[in-house]
Amino acid sequence: MSQGVLLHIEDSHVVMDNGILQVKLSNPDGIVTEIKYNGIDNLLDGLDEEVNRGYWDLVWSEAGSTGTTGTFDVIKGTSFRVIVESEEQLEISFTRLWDPSLQGKQVSLNIDKRFIMLRNSSGFYTYAIYEHLKEWPPFNLPQTRIVFKLRKDKFHYMAVADNRQRYMPLPDDRLPERGEPLATPEAVLLVNPVETEFKGEVDDKYQYSCENKDLRVHGWICKDPTVGFWQITPSNEFRSGGLSKQNLTSHVGPYNLAMFLSAHYAGEDLVLKLKPNEPWKKVFGPVFMYLNSVSDENDPLHLWEDAKNQMMTEVESWPYNFPASEDFPHADQRGRVTGRLQIKDRYLSDQYISASYAYVGLAPPGDVGSWQRECKGYQFWATADADGYFSIDNIRCGSYNLYAWVPGVIGDYQKDVFITITAGCDIDLGGLVFEPPRDGPTLWEIGIPDRSAAEFYIPDPDPKYINKLYVNHPDSGC
Repeated sequence: MSQGVLLHIEDSHVVMDNGILQVKLSNPDGIVTEIKYNGIDNLLDGLDEEVNRGYWDLVWSEAGSTGTTGTFDVIKGTSFRVIVESEEQLEISFTRLWDPSLQGKQVSLNIDKRFIMLRNSSGFYTYAIYEHLKEWPPFNLPQTRIVFKLRKDKFHYMAVADNRQRYMPLPDDRLPERGEPLATPEAVLLVNPVETEFKGEVDDKYQYSCENKDLRVHGWICKDPTVGFWQITPSNEFRSGGLSKQNLTSHVGPYNLAMFLSAHYAGEDLVLKLKPNEPWKKVFGPVFMYLNSVSDENDPLHLWEDAKNQMMTEVESWPYNFPASEDFPHADQRGRVTGRLQIKDRYLSDQYISASYAYVGLAPPGDVGSWQRECKGYQFWATADADGYFSIDNIRCGSYNLYAWVPGVIGDYQKDVFITITAGCDIDLGGLVFEPPRDGPTLWEIGIPDRSAAEFYIPDPDPKYINKLYVNHPDSGC
């Protein structure tokens, strides 16, 4: 029988240990300082300060301020609690409560960071509960995320998708003596990299961004020994901006990010802004930090295939039944909505047209298309089948609007009544009809209205400013 999960409490650290990996966190800060796995004493960058290795952070600003920047805050807990401790499961909590004496210096939130380890699981889970009471000072929140900074001497190969993976430059290559900053600080021309194969390339973390709907697993591979470090996000319900919102993934560092809320690619519309006397609570996560390994003679890319398989296992297990917080509802505390979406377009057909493969979702009430700017609540999306039938499962209790968009069809659909979800409900909306906006028949069109530029010709970049991954890339356009 495999080892049960153990908790070791030290003077200023706690260690979660299931015999497969050991995760050390600072106490009471709740910063991940060390991950031991497969003979590597620490997958994280042990040369960096402890507070800068594996952490939750946020960016906040005063209410009424404009823009997408603010005060950067690595979230450090002030109290530690054991929530669940058994041979099967360990869940621990690091909490930071709002201190009114710090008004103007700290965001007015209670934050409860949770970490979970299960028996016989090659990884660990983390999630957090953010809560703001209505009597507290309002604020803006442009960003919150999780960051893991891995060892630069170990992790050199990065994978974001089947066709977006490569050996990566070193962080040293971005330093002034080796790199030339370009128009934005994120973009650096590598003029004297440690490895000459990267000379002449541009490194930019935004080159590896991904839409939420495709952002399920990404990470890094070490070849000595052959080990993978992956971040798996099994649900989009807690991400802002809907399925088509782009977020950062992994990038040179080697860094691995879980972005929950950001203004990237959107601007101030996706800055969370609380008004006076407005309460707010949200659970971000859980996400799964998955570790895997193969014998050194095997192809390291087997780790990527295994990580994708593990991602599917996590998706099928959602919502998880093990998080202990009452703020994370399990499957029996959620509801379902089904129906069929059809298109009415008299210029194309006298009959209704099936909304084939439409994206149909529930998001907080708002205007048509407002889900793209929504960042305070939860969103639940499904893809319809070829005939337009859809099933949106595992929806949290609450009031929502139903939204949809159909690849190849211009415009957005919204059902004009609230849908109230209660625990265990199963709501059949029947047939829904989307009438796209039109002033007359189509005379000509450029491109396909599918929220993608995939069919457009994208010229090759100046050869002096390339990323070799995207030279003759299959997604580079017609």
